[in-house]
Amino acid sequence: MGIMRTMDVDTVLKRQETGDLKRRLRGRDLVGFGVGIIIGTGIFTLAGVEAKTHAGPAVTLSFVIGAVVAGLAALCYAELASSVPTAGSAYTYAFATLGEVFAWIIGWDLLLEFALGAAVVSRGWSGYLANLLGLPPQWFGEEATINVGAVLIIGVLTVVAVAGIKQSALFTNALVVVKVAVCLLILGIGVFFVKSSNLTPFIPPSRPAGEDADVLHQPVVEAGLGLEQSAFGIAGVLTAAAIVFFAYTGFEALANLGEETRNPRKDLRVGILGALGICALLYIGVSLVLTGMVPFTEIDEGAPLADAFDSVGMHWISALISLGAVTGLTSVMMVELVTIGRIGFAMGRDGLLPKKLGTVHPRWGTPHRVTIIGAVLIALLAAFVPITELSDMVSIGALSAMIIVAIAVPVLRRKRPDLQRPFTVPFSPVLPVVAALACLYLMLNLDVLTWLRFAAWLALGLLIYFLYGRRHSRLRES
Repeated sequence: MGIMRTMDVDTVLKRQETGDLKRRLRGRDLVGFGVGIIIGTGIFTLAGVEAKTHAGPAVTLSFVIGAVVAGLAALCYAELASSVPTAGSAYTYAFATLGEVFAWIIGWDLLLEFALGAAVVSRGWSGYLANLLGLPPQWFGEEATINVGAVLIIGVLTVVAVAGIKQSALFTNALVVVKVAVCLLILGIGVFFVKSSNLTPFIPPSRPAGEDADVLHQPVVEAGLGLEQSAFGIAGVLTAAAIVFFAYTGFEALANLGEETRNPRKDLRVGILGALGICALLYIGVSLVLTGMVPFTEIDEGAPLADAFDSVGMHWISALISLGAVTGLTSVMMVELVTIGRIGFAMGRDGLLPKKLGTVHPRWGTPHRVTIIGAVLIALLAAFVPITELSDMVSIGALSAMIIVAIAVPVLRRKRPDLQRPFTVPFSPVLPVVAALACLYLMLNLDVLTWLRFAAWLALGLLIYFLYGRRHSRLRES
């Protein structure tokens, strides 16, 4: 009954039948949530940033690699989510298979992932809003010392997230319609402005350290480490894949809605796999069109797609893209705020965080306390920290969570072979092991500074666990 104690699966299943959260979501709501959170900064911001700094036109290949790894992880999530529908997703899966301390680590990682993800997206949202309305750059976008736009949108969406899950779903679905329409518009019109010269060489050569370089071979210097890492080449493609993997993170948020879905055993797997497949196709297509329209060295990092259409004289398309980006990024933040509330709710319910966080509002039916606390943290990050530093941390948090989920699949099969599984990962345990190794490989392509920050976050989390969570765990009390 120490730090490796596990939670009984039957206890988890009983909770989803008698819990305080309201079952108000249908399959179409989950699809809307899935597309709503996945399509966002990856298309509207990160594709341009990573093409310019790491991969060149081969950022499209980076998105393909990210999609393959995300697909492997999504299969694992689909099996566990349909078998053990719960508000805690990977956190609860780890609790039922690997032990309490691993559950804490993964829950702590998930809070990091979605909090930083919302902060990244809010800054991208602010940049596109400035582009759309001509707002002052000193308050909006990446040049702002204090990003006021990012803080304001987080505040507005927190009100919606606290008001109720059905309200959040309706709001998200409306935004998704606009976002998908804009992506199709980008593909349908942008393809006529693609120049083969902009895609050649598809993988720009890397620059050996110490040599003079032109703009094409400008190195990426990691601040604070004194290390020079060359951009481009295969290494640049893999580095970009590790970072744009962040664009696919979000499908796992659906696993946190198991206790609010009317038919979780069916709808969760459809929502996870379907949304990821649709979004991967859109990401790959849009990134190819973007780098085909504009030389990657000239891509605008703040609003790359809108600027690309401006450069070819399609200003009205640029305005629609900015509008689509603003609405699309809004849906991402909406789902991430909802997800943070459910993870914090699950951890509070288990006693690893203060138990007041594990309660829901008697009228609204949402975990309002943890949602508001998470929103305050997100707003502070969004106000001061640039997108590039935030996105790396999101990727490493998501990848570490997916490794745990992949491991949990064969472990749970061994511990509970009798458990009803509406969906099963094929070729288990081989495919889950491949998924875990692929996620680990992408993690290893992130820079040293990101690893150091991640280690510091884990150290802080373990300190909180041993000083508070371990002593107040419900498993210890029982």
